[in-house]
Amino acid sequence: MIQKEFKFYKPCELLRPYVRYYWVFKSDQMLNTYTFPIGCPQIIFHKQNPLYIPELDAIQSKLTISGQVNFSSHLYADGEVEMIVVVFYPHTINMFLNSTASLFYNQEISGYDIEDRALNELAEQVLECADNSVCVNRIEEWLLGRLVCNFSHADYGIKRIHAAIKDICMHSQSSVMALSSTCCLSKKQFEREFNSLVGMNPKEYIRIVRFQKALSLFQQNRDNINHAQIAYASGYADQAHYIREFKRLSGYTPKTLLKISEPYSDLFTTPV
Repeated sequence: MIQKEFKFYKPCELLRPYVRYYWVFKSDQMLNTYTFPIGCPQIIFHKQNPLYIPELDAIQSKLTISGQVNFSSHLYADGEVEMIVVVFYPHTINMFLNSTASLFYNQEISGYDIEDRALNELAEQVLECADNSVCVNRIEEWLLGRLVCNFSHADYGIKRIHAAIKDICMHSQSSVMALSSTCCLSKKQFEREFNSLVGMNPKEYIRIVRFQKALSLFQQNRDNINHAQIAYASGYADQAHYIREFKRLSGYTPKTLLKISEPYSDLFTTPV
């Protein structure tokens, strides 16, 4: 009998401004799935078979830092899968790692390669623990410890970029100049700080948000999808722009994508 299990965990109150949620996935069969850019970096702990990503010709490490990406990808695993994933807000992973988010752009980096001894020790504890609820608690304790150490100035920068992210998610037609004004920074300063915290430039991130917003509207209106209305509501200039960006980010036109997959927006859906 094939068994699959998804379980989501809500972060504690102190971590909620920085961590969206944790999720655990277990499967006793081979995995073959297709994913899109979600706009949020992640730390992944693989307790069984890691995932292979053919677009990067890479196998994820047992401890993987998954950065911002601007392309869709296939995920494969041979045999059993058991993984614990920490999903951060688009701009908050820097609070917990001694590296900037831009270093993980379009990459699946082994956490062991960034030479963070405390993170390596956490991974050892998680990978050796059979109870995933206990694992999530240990991850939370580690994140809280890092939060205390890296607060103050780093948090001030995060609050500024948070204002820009909020603006982008509400108004995905936002210009970089307007966003820099929101953050009280020059355009060049804003682009530099945004790239450091989010892991990609603002224009590129706006594209991801538009795409995810369209997926969210598909999700909400499954039985009555009007592509012209969704293109407008998602911030695309016109339907040609909408179709072009979908093909760039998912490999499919909107209509074709709906035929082969269930619409779901990771960025605009919080499962806990």
